[in-house]
Amino acid sequence: MDRPAAIISDQVNVNGTVTQLSLLADGRLWWPEGGQRNLTIEKEVIGFATDGLNIRLKTVVEGGDGCCGCGSRGKVVRNDIVFRPSSEESHRLWCRKLKEFIDSLGRPKRLFVFVNPFGGRKFAANIFRDQVKPLLEDAQVHLTVQETKHQLHAKQVVQSLDFSRYDGIVCVSGDGILLEVVNGLLQREDWDTAIKIPLGVVPAGTGNGMAKSLLDSVGDPCTITNAVLAIIRGHKRSLDVATITQGETRFFSVLMLAWGLVADIDIESEKYRWMGSARIDCYALTRIFRLRHYEGCLYFVPAPGFEAYGETISYPGSSTSKPIINDLIDEETVKLKRLGYQGPEIDLENLSWRVLTGPFISVWLHNVPWGAENTKAAPHAEFSDGCLDLIIMKNCHKLPLLSLMSDLNNGGHVKSPHVMYLKVKVLVLEPGPRLGDQEKEGIIDADGEVLARGKGSYQCEQKALMTYDKLQITVDQGLATLFAPM
Repeated sequence: MDRPAAIISDQVNVNGTVTQLSLLADGRLWWPEGGQRNLTIEKEVIGFATDGLNIRLKTVVEGGDGCCGCGSRGKVVRNDIVFRPSSEESHRLWCRKLKEFIDSLGRPKRLFVFVNPFGGRKFAANIFRDQVKPLLEDAQVHLTVQETKHQLHAKQVVQSLDFSRYDGIVCVSGDGILLEVVNGLLQREDWDTAIKIPLGVVPAGTGNGMAKSLLDSVGDPCTITNAVLAIIRGHKRSLDVATITQGETRFFSVLMLAWGLVADIDIESEKYRWMGSARIDCYALTRIFRLRHYEGCLYFVPAPGFEAYGETISYPGSSTSKPIINDLIDEETVKLKRLGYQGPEIDLENLSWRVLTGPFISVWLHNVPWGAENTKAAPHAEFSDGCLDLIIMKNCHKLPLLSLMSDLNNGGHVKSPHVMYLKVKVLVLEPGPRLGDQEKEGIIDADGEVLARGKGSYQCEQKALMTYDKLQITVDQGLATLFAPM
């Protein structure tokens, strides 16, 4: 097969060896040294720099075998290449053609970066300094960096950010800062423009479910380097956004909502945060052997193919609960929300509703496959299918449940006869008390943040955004945009 035409071709010096180097029209750098060699600019060249007549290509290649590009998928190593064109004129031409081709790829040039120094084991600042910043600087990306100072800081910043100055927003954190950014964007008066700005995630927290979902979708390991490369390369994909509504209060979710066992483990294990991600596994054992069941109802509109679940019912109506005014939501925020995104316009009353009644061990609603790096909660979830994946456990003895939970790392739990797995278009959750103890209720958790605390639950004295009452979840297909791996 013939090679594409060359944009530029020249005799150059590479490590003391003179060879013919060509930039081909399809974006490959080709030279015949030691057999035919190729570098794909789009995937393997993140930038270049000059030193006199030398041109240094900043490259990343799969595996450890230099420019051959062989090795295991996703395992990338730095392998810069220095070459010297034959003349000053050739040097200028090489620099111009390389810049023109890289610019044609639509890569981001200006990024606003949030670094959360409090997330996970509090390594995010070091991760940014040692791993993220050097790669972005090699790609000649101009950075504006903001360390978050307190909860909801990122949300406050994006509500007044001038997006004309940036090509994207990057979150060096767990999933919490991404959640704040999305909620801040959708509460702006110009939300329909703001939400279009691409968002990047670098895993530097405890869960890292979004970064894992993105990288695993193309078979890449969930590493800092792979996440940053996805941002540098500038490829994008759409992301569904769920709107959780209770009365006048709205909350926007991009990852998951949990009630029951999973929410209890996620939130109650916060007391062991010093253990890092191990806190989840350790506390899960406690909760499984002291298992709770919750009364309640799930009203939903099934996606096509899942109409057999539940019983037919008419639209149950959404909650009329009044918004809670507290540190997380004040009167000005309520006013902002009325100016911002109000959720998708859906004729709820004329949809085909179904209902499932409790008691429930766990109810889990997922937007993407991974809830954390080691938790493939919804293996069939897609980023922009306009559906949410609903995972339900109603009846299960402790030992089978322990076995089932051990399969969460590969998604095998959904094959269990104790698990109900379906896709829904809309969900109304009506949570109830613990079975056998009407004075104790549960926790509703959205993207790792407490949405509602029932009476008698962990830290129930703390205020939450919503009350432990009926709430409605709708989904807007492909509303947000993410930087995504190739």
